[in-house]
Amino acid sequence: MSSTSIILSTLNARYIHASLGLRYLLANMGELRASTRLIEFIINSRPVDIVETLLSNKPQIIGLGVYIWNAEETLQVVKLLKKVSPETIIILGGPEVTYEVEQQEITALVDYVITGQADIEFRNTCLSILNNLKPLQKIIKPQPFKLSEIKLPYDEYTDEDIKSRVIYVEASRGCPFKCEFCLSSLDKTVSPFELTLFLGEMQKLYDRGVRSFKFIDRTFNLKIATSIKIMEFFLSKMETDKVYLHFELIPDHLPEKLKAVMQRFPEDSLQFEIGIQSLNPDIQDIISRKQDNEKVESNMNWIRNNTSAHIHADLIIGLPGETLTSFATGFNELVAMNPHEIQVGVLKRLRGTPIIRHSDEYDMRYSPTAPYEILSNNIIDFSTMQKLKRFARYWDMIANSGRFKHTKMFLLGNKPFENFLHLTTWLHTETDQTHKIALPRLFSLLFSFMTTVLKLDGQETIKFLLRDYEDSGIKGQAKFMLQADDKVIKPFKRRSESRQKRHQTKG
Repeated sequence: MSSTSIILSTLNARYIHASLGLRYLLANMGELRASTRLIEFIINSRPVDIVETLLSNKPQIIGLGVYIWNAEETLQVVKLLKKVSPETIIILGGPEVTYEVEQQEITALVDYVITGQADIEFRNTCLSILNNLKPLQKIIKPQPFKLSEIKLPYDEYTDEDIKSRVIYVEASRGCPFKCEFCLSSLDKTVSPFELTLFLGEMQKLYDRGVRSFKFIDRTFNLKIATSIKIMEFFLSKMETDKVYLHFELIPDHLPEKLKAVMQRFPEDSLQFEIGIQSLNPDIQDIISRKQDNEKVESNMNWIRNNTSAHIHADLIIGLPGETLTSFATGFNELVAMNPHEIQVGVLKRLRGTPIIRHSDEYDMRYSPTAPYEILSNNIIDFSTMQKLKRFARYWDMIANSGRFKHTKMFLLGNKPFENFLHLTTWLHTETDQTHKIALPRLFSLLFSFMTTVLKLDGQETIKFLLRDYEDSGIKGQAKFMLQADDKVIKPFKRRSESRQKRHQTKG
């Protein structure tokens, strides 16, 4: 057996993302741990370079984690691996290859596929291969296990990970809800890790210097007593140090006891990801989503007005039955709740999810390649869906970026969706770009749109844009001010000249 017999690998979306799933596998390799190595890549690396690195270790087995964001790139890596080194055993795992296995090109190319949670099964499969007791089946379905049977993965985060990457943690697995667009709808229940053991691992991470913890639990506030104990644990650290926490919350479940704990967190220490997805009761019924919209609104407003938490809310474009008008209504209602960010996501047909049952009735057409985004349905045609996707991209660029926090609400007015969709159409016509618009140019474009298309007051527009421009760090005069006539710009000339002199003095 070579010094590195087994490689665990995946292609992450960005370097800062560290695969928690692979670290679970690594932590549970048992007697094979010493001969197993974890190597991560990013999706924009060249497949041939990835293959060269993997094979330079001369492994007998390569385990690859396949996800919706890396499926196409991983397929190219597998093709090259099997061309260059057909004798190397390749084992796939991950949500992308857990369902519809026989229909995928990538699974036909490899030696084994482990469907489902592979924390224990990957080690067992490797043992069988290395001892010439190969599994009888190519498709391996893991046996159920209790979370108490697996070793927690947090020691597998390296010092480099702690220094420069996102540290993901989970206090539980599973989800009790059945939202049909989500893979978690296939879970039967929620299973918590033993709390004392989990908090002991969090203490170890804290002692090693971790100050930002991103919880991936789907329903962090499902069991309130546990939620409070976890939050109290981190609050005790904040007496002497600053800690940042990210939790995903159930939006209509916020008892008073939990509210009281939330209020104790200081500024810039707490982020809540709140999956709204749709505020239309009819659509919620179609996709089997149970949500009390009145409680959602009440809880969102309470968090915004009574805590310092940063709120990241999610909304989905393209759900079956959702019209442009009903989506606009839900979007405007969510904007009125004033979260710090609204992530406008595009519906994806994740393999195995029940959303596929609506394909015929609603003529749901998805891209045949990952990430399998909705292209059109019987209500929203392809052209309109493309416009909505651009809406999502521009919303990220302008509203979610934080660069236009003063301008945003003036721009949106009392018709947020309508105004921003109008901006989306105009911006795409003017630039033919949805990426890499230089920030100074974006300021000028917004000024033009707000004053010439929406016909908003020029002085008010400049007032808001100038406040954001001064916060942006851009040096020099704001070029958008050159677009205004003397009457409009006169009150701001002295202020702008003074700012320019300050920059010259600093330079």
